[in-house]
Amino acid sequence: MGRRTLLIGYGNPGRLDDGLGPALAARLEASPIEGLSVESDYQLVVEHAHDVAGYDVAIFADAACNGDAPYSFKELGAPESPKFDSHSVTPETVLFLAKTMFNASTKGYLLGIRGYEFDGFGERISERAVQNLEAAFEFVREIARTGPGAPTPS
Repeated sequence: MGRRTLLIGYGNPGRLDDGLGPALAARLEASPIEGLSVESDYQLVVEHAHDVAGYDVAIFADAACNGDAPYSFKELGAPESPKFDSHSVTPETVLFLAKTMFNASTKGYLLGIRGYEFDGFGERISERAVQNLEAAFEFVREIARTGPGAPTPS
């Protein structure tokens, strides 16, 4: 991997499958990959713009309530005028702030890991979502080697 990549896994581990982003981050931290830095948080905040600005590529990993299984992966664009508040910051807004405040040209991607159970409390991930988490882990390992955009979900 010639480029420096940051993966931010975010979500609430206390809300079942909503913890898929942090679970992926933990899995990657346990198996370090050269050129890949990993962060984990409950939600995105404006301060992540500073972190993202130091990298060529940023991957935002979050649980997905619907959509493709095992995961989806798409390139993000920075909005012209982002909308956010102190409790709601999108990956696109983080990229916009990184560009505006730090003159960063970081490419951003959203990795949505399909989850199924969100309506309860507990620090566990459903069995089906664990399979999706494993597929997302292998996908990140592959794109760390080849670069984003090469492989697609299987």
